[in-house]
Amino acid sequence: MARPRTAARTVEHPDLSEVSLQQALEALVDPVRRLVVSQLARAGEDLSCGTFVAPVSLSTLTHHFNVLREAGVIRQYYVGTAKMNTLRAEEMEQRFPGLLTAVLTAAATEEQAAA
Repeated sequence: MARPRTAARTVEHPDLSEVSLQQALEALVDPVRRLVVSQLARAGEDLSCGTFVAPVSLSTLTHHFNVLREAGVIRQYYVGTAKMNTLRAEEMEQRFPGLLTAVLTAAATEEQAAA
């Protein structure tokens, strides 16, 4: 018997005009989420969920991806079975000028001080 066809998997993303500053800040306040955002920014390319280095379990990391996506910070999409992540840097800059740059700069400074 042939396997039934399924629809392509899609992921819902908010329009950034509907994201509040409070929601964006709450997403970026968590150190694990800042780590994810920093890794995406440094990579300069889209990354699959399995490529991130984080001090939490995969199920907890999935929660952090969801929070970032729902706050409009990242966009997720599927390539085969891999869920890819991309930073919505340009969109975030338009909606909240300077916010992402400030968070990434502060995170880099903290990382250097800890090293």
